[in-house]
Amino acid sequence: METPMGNSEVVAWIGLDWADQQHEIRLQAAGSERIESCTVEQKPEALHAWVAQLRARFSQGRIALALEQSRGAVIYALMTYDFLCLYPVPPKGLAGYRQAFFTSGAKSDARDADLLLEMVRSHRHRLRVWQPDDALTRQLRLLVEHRRQTVDDRTRLTNRLGALLKTYFPQALEWAGELREAAACEFLGTWPSLQAWQAAGRSTQRKFYRRHRRLPAEALEKRLEAMAQAQPLTTDRALVEASVLMTQTLVEQLRALHTALARLDAALEKLFDQHPDQGLFRSLPGAGDALAPRLAAAFGTDRQHYQNVQELEQFSGIAPVTEASGKIHWVHWRMACPKFLRQTFHEFAAASLKKSLWARAYYQRRREQGASHHGAIRALAYKWIRILYRCWQSHTPYDESVYLAALRRRHSPLWRAVASLSAQEAQA
Repeated sequence: METPMGNSEVVAWIGLDWADQQHEIRLQAAGSERIESCTVEQKPEALHAWVAQLRARFSQGRIALALEQSRGAVIYALMTYDFLCLYPVPPKGLAGYRQAFFTSGAKSDARDADLLLEMVRSHRHRLRVWQPDDALTRQLRLLVEHRRQTVDDRTRLTNRLGALLKTYFPQALEWAGELREAAACEFLGTWPSLQAWQAAGRSTQRKFYRRHRRLPAEALEKRLEAMAQAQPLTTDRALVEASVLMTQTLVEQLRALHTALARLDAALEKLFDQHPDQGLFRSLPGAGDALAPRLAAAFGTDRQHYQNVQELEQFSGIAPVTEASGKIHWVHWRMACPKFLRQTFHEFAAASLKKSLWARAYYQRRREQGASHHGAIRALAYKWIRILYRCWQSHTPYDESVYLAALRRRHSPLWRAVASLSAQEAQA
């Protein structure tokens, strides 16, 4: 049933039918008999641009929008807008509604958009509205996505920088350290070529390494001596000078991203400290400062958003899709899902391997059964979601010892794998 939406009045109704190439949309403004039709490309930029046009046109009030519940990627893109009242319609519900009026079973995107509009306009009080999270959670969700995009920007720049250094100063890939770190930016910003580094002098070089690396005095002197004897990959002046200029340009951009990431991290830490579930998500093994806020944003604070754990597993794209026809049985991963949400659970599952004994045992067991690395990680993420959902519903921080005790009590096959791995690690 619909949850009250406060005093805001509905100023328009929309039926949106999702498709691989474009979304079919039907819109009816309040007080108008005219039904407007349009299509929006299946691109995040196009979808957000369309929402911006809606807000400009309907500057006051709420917009009721119905769409198929299975289309997680679209819901995830739209749920950040608090003026949109989303009504996810189960695919079977839409199919039954269609069958009532079109007994032939004929189906089209345009017809489904018409039916979704009719459902939200005439039967809104019978549908369950997707309630937007509170402002703190929405801000947290946006910040973690912005941070991830900034990290991706840094990765692109470091890849470009690494490829460039290989053409004229390959020694820097070892001498400067990790290109994404501030020390590498200092090294390459000050000495962007082998000639510049060797002209710096032994005392300056020694000071740099003492600031950024803890090397024994003998190992440091041996390294500095080898650096002094290093030969350039090329003496082509045109190539070297052009590459030096580009290296300095990339370093400047990386430094700006370092500053931006520090600012985002500070804002995230401050915001996450205020989150009511921050203790729960900080208790997760391997979550750390980066993944704990992402997991909190993934779950939200409204315990009614997901009716059961299967809904979350399917919505996030972690649950596989099974297709069967005759003797053919095909299991594949879910294409239509919020990619960042799926990535969050996938990365957390991978990070938990270092901190969780049962997670390592489960991963190893799946690998022995023939699963690929990423296949095993997705299977582990599927299992983690079920655990996290239970903790989230009961407001209970995760406790590894409690879960291991439950495995032992149930004589789970996983417990035997845990005991075996524990013995192996103890011997090692």
